Amino acid sequence: MQGVLRTRQPRVTDFLDPHHAGLVLKALEKVADLAAQSDGGYPGAERVRILIYPDYLDPREEEWDLAFLSIQGSFRDQGLSHRDFLGALLALGLRREKIGDILLHNDQAQVVVTGEIAPFIQSQLARVGRIPVTVHQIAREQLCPPPRRIREIKATVPSLRLDVVAAAGFGTSRTRMAREITAQRVSINWQVCSDVSHPVKEGDVISARGRGRVQVTRVTGTTKSGRLAVILHRYV
Repeated sequence: MQGVLRTRQPRVTDFLDPHHAGLVLKALEKVADLAAQSDGGYPGAERVRILIYPDYLDPREEEWDLAFLSIQGSFRDQGLSHRDFLGALLALGLRREKIGDILLHNDQAQVVVTGEIAPFIQSQLARVGRIPVTVHQIAREQLCPPPRRIREIKATVPSLRLDVVAAAGFGTSRTRMAREITAQRVSINWQVCSDVSHPVKEGDVISARGRGRVQVTRVTGTTKSGRLAVILHRYV
């Protein structure tokens, strides 16, 4: 922020998760003479870069310095996951902050990255797992985010503790969920949480490594037995 105020030139952050992006945007609301906008390549992108600029400027799309890559290979029926593609990229020595969303399709993965690392990925990424791949750059308009599939879960829980709600959302036992939380495999709103009794509330997103995500959509009331009725959305 200080650099933009001093030089009056726009600056862009690395890719931020929703939690940190929200913190940055909220902090910038209080700074006079500055404006900020986020862009992750497509509407609804999870990881975004934030452009900070003097409020009298009209920013250009290229100032976010985004590049869009298609990673192609014989992926059909191979069961490759988001983690496989991210792992292959990080194995090249890249920092996570330079990589945005990874969109999976049957025949390709589309990746949003910072412009500076796109040529390196094109020349160096040869395999994802054991599968040979080719990489080429595509236009923003060619990004095709897969539709989100959501399974609604209606449950009653004794409390809004993290271990209780996560166990209901992921369909496992509270004991097993507690082990994963203490092993730092669970996050709330993209922040790792190792406290099994941490309270959750409506709108919170619980992520568990290897299990996906659950959002606490609504707390609908209390049952006659004193339990809390909740509606959870699990992203599958």
